[in-house]
Amino acid sequence: MYTMSQSIKKATLVFGASPNPDRFSFKAVQRLVAAGHPVFPLGLRKGTIGQLDIIQGTPELLGVDTITLYVRAELQRAYYDYFFSLKPKRIIFNPGTENYELMRLARSKNIEVEAACTLVMLSLGDY
Repeated sequence: MYTMSQSIKKATLVFGASPNPDRFSFKAVQRLVAAGHPVFPLGLRKGTIGQLDIIQGTPELLGVDTITLYVRAELQRAYYDYFFSLKPKRIIFNPGTENYELMRLARSKNIEVEAACTLVMLSLGDY
């Protein structure tokens, strides 16, 4: 049983993961891992973030709670069906990734939508 002082770990797909340490997606993967969340870094390019290989394509993933987006809206469209196939509980639209079409579709499937910054949420204990 969880109490208020225990955090629930949320398996997270980081869409737009980059091996560039200057990118926010790189920092988000590191912070999620440090917080103990299982992380699936999905990117357009190969590379690694810490001990994790960046995965590509549309791999079958089980137990994804959250998708956090680091790719602009135009590049998200090709992944809509994939995102929904993962059956996430929520999608986080980080600054610059806002996509009202995807937000509407997600809400219609009872997926929580947040326009927020994953890094800020983690730092505030709001993740």
